[in-house]
Amino acid sequence: MKEQFKITINAPRKKVWETLWGETTYPQWTAPFCEGSKAITDWQEGSRVLFTDREDRGMISLIARNIPYEHMSFKMLGELVNGVEDFTSENAKKIAGAFENYTLTPDGDKTLLVVDLNGLDMDKGIMDYLMAAWPKALDTLKEIAEK
Repeated sequence: MKEQFKITINAPRKKVWETLWGETTYPQWTAPFCEGSKAITDWQEGSRVLFTDREDRGMISLIARNIPYEHMSFKMLGELVNGVEDFTSENAKKIAGAFENYTLTPDGDKTLLVVDLNGLDMDKGIMDYLMAAWPKALDTLKEIAEK
């Protein structure tokens, strides 16, 4: 599966970047996916990321590329199930190797954010849910970054 989402935000790249990955703003803009979302990482290239919810469920990723204020790429490794890392179940294998890429491009005083999802192989119900949640999440991101 390959999907792309785009949004123009009336804020400079630095502000959009900080809103994407900020400790207090990340849970706000990702709430349309799951209330209580958080990212546990040091945001350094090569570091692991645990994308979790309140019940310790989520995804395990690696920061494949981090060019501050320009590009962040996550490589999916597996999933987190009730706090336990899973790399071998059918669900974990479906997301392993997929990428989630964020590219920020200046557009005058604004920023074009492009999110590319590549290689996800999830059940139709989950994919439908994600496809509906992404636009809501990006609208929330835009609202926060433009404050």
